[in-house]
Amino acid sequence: MSNPIPNLFRFPELKDRILFTLMILLIYRVGAHITAPGINLPALQAQFGALEGTLFGIYDMFVGGGLSRATIFALGIMPYISASIMFQLLAAVFPTVEKLQKEGEEGRKKLTQWTRYTTVVLSIAQAYGYSVFVGSIEGAVVAPGLLFTFTTVLTLTVGAIFIMWLGEQITEHGVGNGMSLLIFFSIIEGFPAAVARTWEALMVGEIGLVAMIALLAVVIGVTAGVTSMTMAARQVPVQIPRKVVGRGRIQEGQKSFIPIRVNAAGVMPIIFAQSFIIVPGTLAAFTSSGLIADISDMFQPGNWLYYATYGILTIFFTYFYTAIIFNPVDLAENLKKQGAFIPGVKPGSRTAEYIDRILTRVTLPGAIYLAIIAILPFWIFDLFNIQTFFFGGTGLLIVVGVGLDTVQRAQQHLLLRHYDGFMKKGRVKVRGRQNYM
Repeated sequence: MSNPIPNLFRFPELKDRILFTLMILLIYRVGAHITAPGINLPALQAQFGALEGTLFGIYDMFVGGGLSRATIFALGIMPYISASIMFQLLAAVFPTVEKLQKEGEEGRKKLTQWTRYTTVVLSIAQAYGYSVFVGSIEGAVVAPGLLFTFTTVLTLTVGAIFIMWLGEQITEHGVGNGMSLLIFFSIIEGFPAAVARTWEALMVGEIGLVAMIALLAVVIGVTAGVTSMTMAARQVPVQIPRKVVGRGRIQEGQKSFIPIRVNAAGVMPIIFAQSFIIVPGTLAAFTSSGLIADISDMFQPGNWLYYATYGILTIFFTYFYTAIIFNPVDLAENLKKQGAFIPGVKPGSRTAEYIDRILTRVTLPGAIYLAIIAILPFWIFDLFNIQTFFFGGTGLLIVVGVGLDTVQRAQQHLLLRHYDGFMKKGRVKVRGRQNYM
């Protein structure tokens, strides 16, 4: 089990899951290169070159360039992700949604159905907005009009629903979380082209050899740091007392722990912070107001106000999103119901206060780490004067996080197969002994 890679295709079930996942991902990437009907692609891409630092540019990264290419999968998995985040936030406001989250399998099924319906509504709204945006670009639409709007909305909405179905199929029959893997492959699709552009810049002398070596060292160091911080957690000890089960049989007490991750919020704080910080630039791209243009210039990479605001927003949203997804009160109540307790801490409200205090302290280094990861690529670009390398904090966090999660799930399948083997061997030995006797 030290190196599980050679064993991935040794077990038929795991092999089928991996091949199924790769097949779904291939279908997704093929569809991400099929242009929607009625689009003049060169004219559209010429306009998108000026929208790289806006909300459209961020969205385009998550869908693997599908938005700038106006493909049938231009919306990607983002409508479903948006709907899922929406219900996570609504659970903190509406007791009905929170109750469904706690009702087990039935509640989760109903929430999943609501998420799907919301995905359809969001897809229709986003597809309509995209059709209006494309129609406003001169020469981007072959035959503008009501028919183009209808076909674009229908095509992109069906594409988004199909991608949602593909993600669910990966989660159920493949390896890893389907929605995360779709975003993962959308992001890494740009890696080879970016590496090729960087190599060309090195060959023509735009980037010096020393700068390239330093850049690679920084990338490797940051990747290692992201991996470490993604897996880092504060382990809170928990004592489970012994119980009497069955006919007087005593189950001995056990020691366990609650892992409180340093980066419990994942990449969401950076996404929220980016959504706010790029609003002036997005408005400036579609308006001619001088005031908005001046504000947009202030919130551009290279200005101290941009970096300070970006970092503060990232720290704020780290605490905000962690508070949404991690409820110390519910955790304390669950421990109390199970008879478990934290040594030296009274069950109930004292336990909730203790966990909340630890969570607040642990989240601070995680928030600062996210802010550094978000800002670091801009500093590297400014320091080495590099404009071609594909290296962003958001993309790096997603790639590392999804990669680690997928590897862990594959290892769980391997571990399960080994346990099955042990159980089968044990049964053979027992049968042999019975026959001998």
